[in-house]
Amino acid sequence: MLRPNRLKRALVEGKEVYGVMASMPTAASIELIGEAGFDFVVIDTEHVLINPETIEHMIRTAESYALTPLVRVADADPKAMLRLLDGGAQGIVLPNVEVPDTLASAVAACKYAPEGQRSVNAGRPGGFGKSSLAEYVVQANKEVMVVAMIESRRGVEQIEAICGVPGLDMVLEGAADLSQSLGVTWQTTHPDVIQALEHIQRTTREHRIPYCAFLRQPDAKGRWQAHGVHTFMLGDERGIAFRALQKSLHEARAGSH
Repeated sequence: MLRPNRLKRALVEGKEVYGVMASMPTAASIELIGEAGFDFVVIDTEHVLINPETIEHMIRTAESYALTPLVRVADADPKAMLRLLDGGAQGIVLPNVEVPDTLASAVAACKYAPEGQRSVNAGRPGGFGKSSLAEYVVQANKEVMVVAMIESRRGVEQIEAICGVPGLDMVLEGAADLSQSLGVTWQTTHPDVIQALEHIQRTTREHRIPYCAFLRQPDAKGRWQAHGVHTFMLGDERGIAFRALQKSLHEARAGSH
Protein backbone atom coordinates (compact mmCIF):
# COMPACT_ATOMS: atom_id res chain seq x y z
CA MET A 1 0.00 0.00 0.00
CA LEU A 2 1.03 3.59 -0.57
CA ARG A 3 2.80 4.98 2.50
CA PRO A 4 3.30 8.58 3.57
CA ASN A 5 6.58 9.96 2.25
CA ARG A 6 8.28 10.93 5.50
CA LEU A 7 11.18 12.59 3.72
CA LYS A 8 8.89 14.83 1.71
CA ARG A 9 7.07 15.89 4.87
CA ALA A 10 10.35 16.55 6.68
CA LEU A 11 11.54 18.76 3.83
CA VAL A 12 8.34 20.81 3.95
CA GLU A 13 8.68 21.18 7.73
CA GLY A 14 12.34 22.16 7.49
CA LYS A 15 13.56 19.28 9.64
CA GLU A 16 17.16 18.10 9.57
CA VAL A 17 17.40 14.75 7.76
CA TYR A 18 20.14 12.31 6.81
CA GLY A 19 20.40 9.86 3.97
CA VAL A 20 22.91 7.39 2.58
CA MET A 21 23.47 5.62 -0.71
CA ALA A 22 22.80 1.87 -0.74
CA SER A 23 25.31 0.33 -3.13
CA MET A 24 25.31 -3.25 -1.83
CA PRO A 25 22.53 -5.16 -3.61
CA THR A 26 20.94 -6.82 -0.60
CA ALA A 27 18.06 -6.14 1.77
CA ALA A 28 20.47 -6.68 4.67
CA SER A 29 22.13 -3.38 3.72
CA ILE A 30 18.80 -1.59 4.15
CA GLU A 31 18.33 -3.25 7.53
CA LEU A 32 21.68 -1.90 8.69
CA ILE A 33 20.82 1.57 7.42
CA GLY A 34 17.38 1.46 9.03
CA GLU A 35 18.67 0.21 12.37
CA ALA A 36 21.33 2.94 12.32
CA GLY A 37 18.55 5.53 12.26
CA PHE A 38 18.81 7.17 8.85
CA ASP A 39 15.82 9.08 7.48
CA PHE A 40 16.09 8.07 3.83
CA VAL A 41 18.09 5.82 1.54
CA VAL A 42 19.01 6.11 -2.14
CA ILE A 43 19.21 2.66 -3.72
CA ASP A 44 21.77 2.94 -6.50
CA THR A 45 21.03 1.32 -9.85
CA GLU A 46 23.23 3.67 -11.87
CA HIS A 47 26.59 2.20 -10.84
CA VAL A 48 25.43 -1.10 -9.36
CA LEU A 49 24.37 -4.34 -11.07
CA ILE A 50 21.16 -5.30 -9.29
CA ASN A 51 18.12 -7.34 -10.28
CA PRO A 52 14.54 -6.04 -10.01
CA GLU A 53 13.45 -8.57 -7.38
CA THR A 54 16.29 -7.50 -5.09
CA ILE A 55 15.38 -3.83 -5.51
CA GLU A 56 11.80 -4.63 -4.49
CA HIS A 57 13.04 -6.52 -1.41
CA MET A 58 15.22 -3.54 -0.51
CA ILE A 59 12.26 -1.19 -0.89
CA ARG A 60 10.06 -3.47 1.20
CA THR A 61 12.72 -3.58 3.92
CA ALA A 62 12.95 0.22 3.93
CA GLU A 63 9.19 0.39 4.39
CA SER A 64 9.43 -1.79 7.49
CA TYR A 65 11.76 0.80 9.05
CA ALA A 66 9.78 3.88 8.01
CA LEU A 67 12.86 4.69 5.93
CA THR A 68 12.01 6.61 2.76
CA PRO A 69 13.30 4.58 -0.23
CA LEU A 70 14.48 6.54 -3.25
CA VAL A 71 16.10 4.88 -6.26
CA ARG A 72 18.83 6.41 -8.41
CA VAL A 73 18.25 5.33 -11.99
CA ALA A 74 20.83 4.99 -14.73
CA ASP A 75 19.03 7.39 -17.07
CA ALA A 76 15.62 8.90 -17.77
CA ASP A 77 14.09 5.75 -19.27
CA PRO A 78 10.34 6.12 -18.51
CA LYS A 79 9.69 2.38 -18.34
CA ALA A 80 12.51 1.82 -15.87
CA MET A 81 11.15 4.55 -13.60
CA LEU A 82 7.62 3.16 -13.96
CA ARG A 83 8.64 -0.30 -12.75
CA LEU A 84 10.57 1.10 -9.80
CA LEU A 85 7.61 3.23 -8.70
CA ASP A 86 5.22 0.32 -9.18
CA GLY A 87 7.61 -1.67 -6.99
CA GLY A 88 7.15 0.84 -4.19
CA ALA A 89 9.95 3.39 -4.64
CA GLN A 90 8.88 6.70 -3.10
CA GLY A 91 11.10 8.74 -5.32
CA ILE A 92 13.35 8.72 -8.36
CA VAL A 93 16.83 10.25 -8.31
CA LEU A 94 17.84 11.30 -11.81
CA PRO A 95 21.61 11.51 -12.37
CA ASN A 96 23.44 14.22 -14.29
CA VAL A 97 20.51 16.47 -15.19
CA GLU A 98 21.83 19.02 -17.67
CA VAL A 99 18.73 20.48 -19.33
CA PRO A 100 15.17 21.15 -18.14
CA ASP A 101 13.61 18.96 -20.83
CA THR A 102 15.21 15.83 -19.36
CA LEU A 103 13.79 16.63 -15.95
CA ALA A 104 10.37 17.52 -17.35
CA SER A 105 10.20 14.15 -19.13
CA ALA A 106 11.13 12.37 -15.90
CA VAL A 107 8.44 14.20 -13.94
CA ALA A 108 5.89 13.22 -16.60
CA ALA A 109 6.97 9.57 -16.28
CA CYS A 110 6.66 9.66 -12.47
CA LYS A 111 3.32 11.45 -12.13
CA TYR A 112 -0.16 10.36 -13.07
CA ALA A 113 -2.44 12.61 -15.14
CA PRO A 114 -3.09 15.49 -15.09
CA GLU A 115 0.45 16.14 -13.76
CA GLY A 116 2.10 13.52 -15.95
CA GLN A 117 1.69 10.41 -18.06
CA ARG A 118 2.57 7.54 -15.72
CA SER A 119 0.81 4.34 -16.71
CA VAL A 120 -1.83 3.30 -14.16
CA ASN A 121 -1.37 -0.02 -12.35
CA ALA A 122 -2.85 -1.24 -9.06
CA GLY A 123 0.28 -3.04 -7.88
CA ARG A 124 2.09 -2.81 -4.54
CA PRO A 125 1.63 0.92 -3.93
CA GLY A 126 -2.03 0.71 -4.91
CA GLY A 127 -2.69 -2.16 -2.50
CA PHE A 128 -3.35 -4.47 -5.49
CA GLY A 129 -6.68 -2.75 -6.03
CA LYS A 130 -7.73 -2.61 -2.36
CA SER A 131 -8.34 1.12 -2.54
CA SER A 132 -10.07 3.24 -5.15
CA LEU A 133 -7.75 3.69 -8.12
CA ALA A 134 -9.03 7.25 -8.56
CA GLU A 135 -8.02 8.08 -4.98
CA TYR A 136 -4.72 6.24 -5.27
CA VAL A 137 -3.44 8.19 -8.29
CA VAL A 138 -4.14 11.51 -6.56
CA GLN A 139 -2.33 10.38 -3.42
CA ALA A 140 0.58 8.90 -5.40
CA ASN A 141 1.18 12.25 -7.10
CA LYS A 142 1.49 13.83 -3.65
CA GLU A 143 3.87 11.21 -2.23
CA VAL A 144 6.28 10.42 -5.07
CA MET A 145 9.42 12.56 -5.28
CA VAL A 146 11.56 13.51 -8.26
CA VAL A 147 15.15 14.45 -7.41
CA ALA A 148 17.66 15.93 -9.85
CA MET A 149 21.41 15.46 -9.49
CA ILE A 150 23.59 18.26 -10.88
CA GLU A 151 26.93 16.75 -11.90
CA SER A 152 28.32 18.77 -14.79
CA ARG A 153 29.31 22.25 -15.91
CA ARG A 154 26.31 22.33 -18.23
CA GLY A 155 23.98 21.37 -15.39
CA VAL A 156 25.33 24.25 -13.31
CA GLU A 157 24.84 26.64 -16.22
CA GLN A 158 21.25 25.43 -16.67
CA ILE A 159 20.32 25.29 -12.97
CA GLU A 160 17.95 28.27 -13.18
CA ALA A 161 15.89 26.62 -15.92
CA ILE A 162 16.09 23.21 -14.23
CA CYS A 163 14.72 24.64 -10.98
CA GLY A 164 11.83 26.12 -12.96
CA VAL A 165 10.49 22.69 -13.93
CA PRO A 166 7.25 21.93 -12.04
CA GLY A 167 7.42 18.72 -10.00
CA LEU A 168 11.05 18.99 -8.89
CA ASP A 169 11.17 18.06 -5.20
CA MET A 170 14.88 18.25 -4.38
CA VAL A 171 18.30 18.88 -5.92
CA LEU A 172 21.17 16.58 -4.94
CA GLU A 173 24.73 17.67 -5.61
CA GLY A 174 27.19 15.45 -7.41
CA ALA A 175 30.53 17.06 -6.64
CA ALA A 176 32.64 14.10 -7.75
CA ASP A 177 31.48 14.04 -11.37
CA LEU A 178 31.15 17.81 -11.31
CA SER A 179 34.84 18.13 -10.42
CA GLN A 180 35.67 16.04 -13.47
CA SER A 181 33.47 18.19 -15.69
CA LEU A 182 35.21 21.31 -14.36
CA GLY A 183 38.66 19.86 -15.10
CA VAL A 184 39.71 19.23 -11.50
CA THR A 185 38.91 15.52 -11.21
CA TRP A 186 38.12 14.29 -7.71
CA GLN A 187 39.11 17.61 -6.15
CA THR A 188 35.70 18.06 -4.53
CA THR A 189 36.96 20.91 -2.35
CA HIS A 190 38.55 22.82 -5.22
CA PRO A 191 37.40 26.47 -5.25
CA ASP A 192 35.77 26.03 -8.68
CA VAL A 193 33.71 23.10 -7.40
CA ILE A 194 32.69 24.86 -4.18
CA GLN A 195 31.72 27.96 -6.15
CA ALA A 196 29.58 25.86 -8.50
CA LEU A 197 27.88 24.02 -5.62
CA GLU A 198 27.13 27.27 -3.82
CA HIS A 199 25.64 28.69 -7.03
CA ILE A 200 23.40 25.62 -7.33
CA GLN A 201 22.31 25.92 -3.70
CA ARG A 202 21.55 29.65 -3.97
CA THR A 203 19.41 29.02 -7.03
CA THR A 204 17.48 26.19 -5.36
CA ARG A 205 16.86 28.42 -2.34
CA GLU A 206 15.50 31.20 -4.59
CA HIS A 207 13.09 28.66 -6.08
CA ARG A 208 12.26 27.19 -2.64
CA ILE A 209 13.53 23.77 -3.64
CA PRO A 210 15.38 21.72 -1.00
CA TYR A 211 19.09 21.17 -1.60
CA CYS A 212 20.86 18.04 -0.39
CA ALA A 213 24.61 18.15 0.29
CA PHE A 214 27.10 15.34 0.76
CA LEU A 215 29.13 15.63 3.96
CA ARG A 216 32.64 14.82 2.77
CA GLN A 217 34.65 16.92 5.22
CA PRO A 218 34.31 17.50 8.98
CA ASP A 219 33.37 21.16 8.55
CA ALA A 220 30.94 20.62 5.65
CA LYS A 221 27.78 20.42 7.75
CA GLY A 222 28.34 23.74 9.51
CA ARG A 223 29.18 25.45 6.24
CA TRP A 224 26.00 24.22 4.56
CA GLN A 225 23.86 24.92 7.62
CA ALA A 226 25.00 28.52 7.42
CA HIS A 227 23.43 28.58 3.95
CA GLY A 228 20.15 27.16 5.25
CA VAL A 229 20.72 23.55 4.18
CA HIS A 230 19.33 20.81 6.42
CA THR A 231 19.30 17.75 4.16
CA PHE A 232 22.49 15.69 4.07
CA MET A 233 23.95 12.57 2.49
CA LEU A 234 26.74 10.63 4.20
CA GLY A 235 28.12 8.88 1.11
CA ASP A 236 27.47 5.19 0.44
CA GLU A 237 27.33 2.32 2.89
CA ARG A 238 30.18 0.47 1.14
CA GLY A 239 32.61 3.30 1.76
CA ILE A 240 31.41 3.79 5.33
CA ALA A 241 31.75 0.05 6.02
CA PHE A 242 35.18 -0.08 4.39
CA ARG A 243 36.52 2.81 6.44
CA ALA A 244 35.12 1.32 9.66
CA LEU A 245 36.68 -2.07 8.88
CA GLN A 246 39.99 -0.49 7.95
CA LYS A 247 40.01 1.58 11.15
CA SER A 248 39.20 -1.46 13.32
CA LEU A 249 41.97 -3.48 11.72
CA HIS A 250 44.48 -0.64 12.06
CA GLU A 251 43.61 -0.19 15.73
CA ALA A 252 43.86 -3.94 16.40
CA ARG A 253 47.27 -4.16 14.73
CA ALA A 254 48.51 -1.07 16.54
CA GLY A 255 47.38 -2.49 19.87
CA SER A 256 49.29 -5.74 19.40
CA HIS A 257 52.70 -4.06 19.79
